Amino acid sequence: MSISLDEVRHVARLARLDLDESELMAFQGELNQLLGHFGDIQGVDVSGVAPKPHAVALQNVWAEDEPRFGLTREQALRNAANSRAGLFIVPTIIEE
Repeated sequence: MSISLDEVRHVARLARLDLDESELMAFQGELNQLLGHFGDIQGVDVSGVAPKPHAVALQNVWAEDEPRFGLTREQALRNAANSRAGLFIVPTIIEE
């Protein structure tokens, strides 16, 4: 199977590409080479290969879910730009 020059023009128009004749010819050659590679891939016998859900063997790594203490209020507010009464003060972003 090969791609005709008219098909390349059609695809270029759909992609809104303004290509001259030499660029159209170059793209036609590259697309035909790609189709040749796809044909080679389709010709590979994979009848004895079991299907895999993913190309890389994945497994979940689970860590123990152990509770531990977090930051104290003073530690959390230590780097706050503004705070008052143990709360973060942030600029107002909602306008009326």
